[in-house]
Amino acid sequence: MLARVTTWEGGSADSIRAAAQEMRSRMQSGPPEGVISSGLTMLIDPEGGRMLMIGLFESEETLRSSEQALKAMNPPEGIGDRTATDIYEIAAEIRM
Repeated sequence: MLARVTTWEGGSADSIRAAAQEMRSRMQSGPPEGVISSGLTMLIDPEGGRMLMIGLFESEETLRSSEQALKAMNPPEGIGDRTATDIYEIAAEIRM
């Protein structure tokens, strides 16, 4: 399993909180069209102006086939600039 981690920095606290609320309201409908993801975690630091999006993908193939749709997405106004997108192999995961 792979994680695609995208970082934004320089956003306003209000815009980051609004983006998080919007994401929570849309999560039940599943991933956006063209994205074959098995999960998503959104981490925010509103006061620090930072946000991380961690998309989970079952394989390199599902990540690769989703990449075009992911790159075409327009992030909400005010969340800052995308500063990095990195891919990690998930070595361990647990939720309690």
